[in-house]
Amino acid sequence: MAYRLIERIAIMNQSVLKALDILSLFTQEKHEYSLTDISNKLDMPKPTAYRLVTALESRGFLIKKKFSDHDIRYVLGLRLLELGNLVSEKLEVRKIAYPYMKKLCDEINEDVHLVIADGHEAIYIEKVEGNQALRLHTKVGMRSALHVGSGPKLLLAFKDAAFIDDYFLKTNLSALTPHSSLTSHYELSKEMEGIRYNGYSISRGEQDAETIGISYPIRDHTGSVAAALAVSGPTIRFFGERGQVIQDETQRTAVAISQQLGYRND
Repeated sequence: MAYRLIERIAIMNQSVLKALDILSLFTQEKHEYSLTDISNKLDMPKPTAYRLVTALESRGFLIKKKFSDHDIRYVLGLRLLELGNLVSEKLEVRKIAYPYMKKLCDEINEDVHLVIADGHEAIYIEKVEGNQALRLHTKVGMRSALHVGSGPKLLLAFKDAAFIDDYFLKTNLSALTPHSSLTSHYELSKEMEGIRYNGYSISRGEQDAETIGISYPIRDHTGSVAAALAVSGPTIRFFGERGQVIQDETQRTAVAISQQLGYRND
């Protein structure tokens, strides 16, 4: 009896993991899949894929889109949006930072981002857009490698040595865009030293050509870097006196948010 119960639990666990694998297939670049796509991508028997997809659909995690009898695809459902909003509400830094981000955006009229680390990736959890004609195509929920972009690089720079060593071991730096010169562990290490020394991070063309990003750390009550406050836009708007104003206002805003999180630089 006990053996059968354990066996049933093991089977259930495997089903849960396979269902999560299906949900993990969906990205910004690929947001819909057919049953055949799912089966092939995960090397999963089609009947198993159908059973799991049907279960996910019944709970609102997937939505079926029928284009014809032979063309049926699945997209993420609204249930995930509901859960995502619950997660967002738990992120204290996001709630505290937003009004400051809005004020900063109003002052400099450039896109303002809030970025946190999630494992070996950075995720953009909030964005306030300026009303400039030329802007970046970043989105809330967008992910990036931790060595690409001013915000992600800043987060990586303030990680502990063990984390950075593990990141170097498991990450292929050649994935950087052609616009960046950081193609080796040595170059990236020197870049992070500069970030820690200066207290801010700059990127030029690392995520999009002809763009610049400037980021300052947001610290919590322990002094740890909880997030990066990033301002970004076309390089042509970040020169001279205006560029210095943008940098100064971004720094002041990051400090104000940090103080609201309980940080005291005594």
